[in-house]
Amino acid sequence: MKILDRYILTQFLTNFLGALSILVLIFVFHTIFTYIDELAGRGLELWIIGKFLIYFIPQLIPIIMPLAVVISSIMTFGAFAENYEFAAMKASGISLMRVMLPLIVLMALLSIGTFFLANNVIPVAYREVYTLRSNIAKVKPAMAISEGVFSNIGEDISIKVAKKSGDNDQFLHNVLIHKKTPDRVNRTVIFAKKGELKTAKTNSNFLQLILEDGTYYEDIKTNSYEAQERLPFAKVHFQKYIINLDLSHLNNVDFNEKTDATTYRMMNVGQLGYAIDSLRTDFKQNITDYGNNMFRRTGFYIAPPSAEEAKATQPKTKTQEVTSISQLFNAFPNDKKLMLLEMAMNNNQTQLDNVEYRQNDLEYRYKLMNLHILNLSDKFALTVACFVLFFVAAPLGAFIRKGGIGLPLVVAMIVFLAYYFIGMFMKNIAENNTINPALAPWIPALILLPFGVYLTTRVTTDKEVFHFPFTNKILRLIEDKIKQLKSKKTA
Repeated sequence: MKILDRYILTQFLTNFLGALSILVLIFVFHTIFTYIDELAGRGLELWIIGKFLIYFIPQLIPIIMPLAVVISSIMTFGAFAENYEFAAMKASGISLMRVMLPLIVLMALLSIGTFFLANNVIPVAYREVYTLRSNIAKVKPAMAISEGVFSNIGEDISIKVAKKSGDNDQFLHNVLIHKKTPDRVNRTVIFAKKGELKTAKTNSNFLQLILEDGTYYEDIKTNSYEAQERLPFAKVHFQKYIINLDLSHLNNVDFNEKTDATTYRMMNVGQLGYAIDSLRTDFKQNITDYGNNMFRRTGFYIAPPSAEEAKATQPKTKTQEVTSISQLFNAFPNDKKLMLLEMAMNNNQTQLDNVEYRQNDLEYRYKLMNLHILNLSDKFALTVACFVLFFVAAPLGAFIRKGGIGLPLVVAMIVFLAYYFIGMFMKNIAENNTINPALAPWIPALILLPFGVYLTTRVTTDKEVFHFPFTNKILRLIEDKIKQLKSKKTA
């Protein structure tokens, strides 16, 4: 390796490792403040908190790695320009691309390492953090219920709340519960506007969940298709409903216990590809089954009778032909008409409630599939983003001609925040399929790529970065117009 290449790599790696260390320290403190409610006041040992923080660090790689690349690139090339080292290199016939060559190779290796971390290390870290948080939450059961997401309480109940309040988060608002029946199938859905968690005694193994003003919905399991058609589900409104949760299995928590739970964040590329195929197949099948079920419930489909059945059921007497619904309705006596209207209204309301429930379920399935696709695409996009950000930051460093932490840090934060917020916006709108979820993680890199090519070309050819010839012509035309107006006024 040549002396120049070694010197450039040494300067870059020094800045990169320094920036990486500082960023890790900053985000570790941010993590502590974010999860202080889950860690403080539980009597946890220091090794448990340290284990939580160590497992959480790999999850910060998608943020820390691109930011460290931008900061170190601007600082390194800014210092070269400030100390006239670029001028010495150019005087020796060494171009900017030749100076960047060892760092391009380093960026290629760093991109490969980033993909390895994103594909192999981060999923394991997510699983470990998920397991550890679940075990920590068992020390205080009320903390096991998080706002805005489904939380498992035991093996049979999943709870989602919109908001928690109270000194110990015991008051719950807009409670949605999925409860498994003894056959281990999720057939019961409970929704309540308010809820409260109570324990009878300090050392009690039971936790009372008191629900108020809600609805109990349950799919009825029957042994025959005819019975299923007659009574497909049960729906009850309640003012107060109490669920006793057995917490005996939460005693003697083992913080080294592993979990079998798997989410899209805990999967590598191969597992995500398999999960996406399964979700797509299940999504299409679910839509087909629900459509067929709704069609059967309308009662419009009637199987055509066989020739023997048609002949046997043929009326012997002449019947009146019905030509409209009003004619059929008027054929009933008045006391039956009210009953028919009430039955129709109840049936329509039931169908409407069922459609709304199924719509929410399909939206959830669709969003879950998009999240898997986003996570899969993001693993590849992250590696390319580090490479693109280097070609944006390095020419900027040579242009601003400043080393150190002052101006380079400001410019680095502007570049990174532009990349980060574009990526967050694209991922958020891709969850609902506003844009293709496979394309969304690539958009920030695709936007910055032309900018990086432009900056590298301008700096390599010793041209001003933000100099555009046509702007000078426009400015001259404006100046000439102003002079003409002034001359007319004086005349």
